Amino acid sequence: MLSEILKITIPALLVFLAGYLAIERLLREEANRRKTELNVNSKKITTPIRLQAYERIVLFLERISPDSLLVRVNQPGMTAQMLQSALLSNIRSEWEHNLSQQIYISPKAWGIIKNAKDNVVKLINTSSDNVEGKQPAFVLSKSILDGLVELDNHPTARAIDFLKKEVNEFFY
Repeated sequence: MLSEILKITIPALLVFLAGYLAIERLLREEANRRKTELNVNSKKITTPIRLQAYERIVLFLERISPDSLLVRVNQPGMTAQMLQSALLSNIRSEWEHNLSQQIYISPKAWGIIKNAKDNVVKLINTSSDNVEGKQPAFVLSKSILDGLVELDNHPTARAIDFLKKEVNEFFY
């Protein structure tokens, strides 16, 4: 009697176990397929947003580049002190406008961008220390441009080059 029960029970358990393992594997593969599909769809959405963030940050860096900034901010009749204040205000405004882009950019890239901004501010302040505040703005402009020439790396060029390399990694 016990052997009769075992003859029926053991094959039934083996069939049940085989069915269970097959269904579990099928469900796991389906979950992995869906996860992969979600990742692909997510990248289709986030890649353009990330690229736009990189574009905006490159534009930010170009706008705070001392040579570009001086052309845009300098007004006739400004003193060196007025120009320094306007330059720093412009950089601060641009920075605040682009702060949210750090969400889409790597932490290393964001650090390099922040460093570039800080170096431009430092260049302006250092150049301003060499010029009396009541002198015409062109004296400060010349001092900033002279300081820029003395630097090994243009403050924003290094950051732009790094961003270009990171963007290229998206495609290769």
